[in-house]
Amino acid sequence: MKKEVKDTIIVDLGEKIKKYPHFYLVDVTGLNAEATSSLRRKCFNQEIKMVVVKNNLLHKAFEASEIDFSELYGVLKGNIAVLFSQTANVPAKLLKDTDIVKAGVPSLKAAYAEEGFYVGADKLEELASIKSKNEVIADIIALLQSPAKNVVSALQSGAGTIHGVLKTLGERPE
Repeated sequence: MKKEVKDTIIVDLGEKIKKYPHFYLVDVTGLNAEATSSLRRKCFNQEIKMVVVKNNLLHKAFEASEIDFSELYGVLKGNIAVLFSQTANVPAKLLKDTDIVKAGVPSLKAAYAEEGFYVGADKLEELASIKSKNEVIADIIALLQSPAKNVVSALQSGAGTIHGVLKTLGERPE
């Protein structure tokens, strides 16, 4: 590979690292063409950008980044695919639920999510449980709506009671 091509790949990886706040390093050593294609399709459907890259080029892209990715240098061995995502837990859920994973491939090597480093396949469950921004907002809205729903419910039941009392009083002979 020519130096110009390598430089282009490094710059492209650097742009993806800046564009996507979360990425996963996945070992794809045992995947055949069909399994790789299936994984790419599932990634595409989940809005995950999957890039298979040489470790040396990824290392150089990490070095050129403003963020210190030195914790990830140790896992840059074997065939690695990088899964870039806008939401921290989506790739973890994909890897956890994928049929291919049940065969042991691909396996999580490391991840950079929510400005933290997760190294090792044992971190997959922890990554899958991270709540996305939309999930946190939905939880907060549900908590805020709960008291309002109780007040509205009490007012509606009280209104029915008051209406019943007034109707009874109005129908009563004097």
